[in-house]
Amino acid sequence: MRAVPAASPAVPFLRACRRERPSRLPVWFMRQAGRSLPEYRALRERYSFAEVVADPELAAEVTLQPVRRLGVDAAILFSDIVTPVQALVDGIRIQPDHGPVVASPFRTKADLARLRPLEPELDVPFVLDAIRLVRRRLPAEVALIGFAGGPFTVASYLVEGGKSSDHRHTKALMYGEPDVWEDLLDRLAGVALASLRAQVDAGAQAVQLFDSWVGTLSEPDYRRYVLPATARVLEGLAGLDVPRIHFGVGAGHLLSAMADAGADVVGVDWRTPLDQARQRLGPDVSVQGNLDPAALFCAPEVLDARVRAVLAANAGRPGHVFNLGWGVLPATDPHALLRVVELVHAEGMEQGHVHAEGVEQGHGHAEGRERP
Repeated sequence: MRAVPAASPAVPFLRACRRERPSRLPVWFMRQAGRSLPEYRALRERYSFAEVVADPELAAEVTLQPVRRLGVDAAILFSDIVTPVQALVDGIRIQPDHGPVVASPFRTKADLARLRPLEPELDVPFVLDAIRLVRRRLPAEVALIGFAGGPFTVASYLVEGGKSSDHRHTKALMYGEPDVWEDLLDRLAGVALASLRAQVDAGAQAVQLFDSWVGTLSEPDYRRYVLPATARVLEGLAGLDVPRIHFGVGAGHLLSAMADAGADVVGVDWRTPLDQARQRLGPDVSVQGNLDPAALFCAPEVLDARVRAVLAANAGRPGHVFNLGWGVLPATDPHALLRVVELVHAEGMEQGHVHAEGVEQGHGHAEGRERP
């Protein structure tokens, strides 16, 4: 069985990552910092996204906003998955409502010379300073999550020049020039590992590797072209006593392979019910997820039913961190997020235990497979 670092009894999120039973079922939301919160929007009227990321005080403030408003059990650092490579490569910017844009895409072996190793204290000191500020201000029972972009996803931005619907340039490089591709992913794995290790040294208590677009690959391609670089990142964190979370969108068919890469917790998007995910992952891996973000736009009674369906699909098994199956949508009402937090805290442990004991089995089974 994979060993996961010990957690304080007072930190439900960390205990859940260890597959223990915390005092309450922990909940947080991907992209909870920013986007839908009015206090974040007010701040953005005065500062650009880049200014917020680069200013430790501002980044810390945005990181803490959802903790204050929603009562979530974990904060995630406000930054971006391309922030480390922005410090290394000229011509990368975050375009509002679009994402990273790369002025000169990486398409040849010669392009790799532009990607040197990351020196976090010199290249991204503002990220580490923000983590230190957050840890000083965060309630003791709330965990702080650091993060990095998975090698495949960051590579796809560099190769495509931005977000892509088909990843044709990425796959052409991957299939056609595997040596160049392996070199690129190895360099990006080094960047991610250096960033995450520095974040942990600064005070992050868990880390999440966002390989957002890896679901575009088949399992054989993932195992051949991506898993070695991802495993390098996760294995490089093994001695730091922090849970390692791995997440990809549309990656239900890759869950067992993502666990094989070395994750302690695997995030599950809304397409795969947690009971099915558990079967694919086995007993040694915790799960995170997986409410459909669109459910937050439903009537309260419908939203409650969808939350309970996720709880029922997990069936009270230890090692569950409640989350969305992807990030908070910008138009989400914060009151809906608060409703989810309160319901999960009130019913998460109890409902799971009831389901596991065989009460209302049929009801939970049906709801657990209702999602698309």
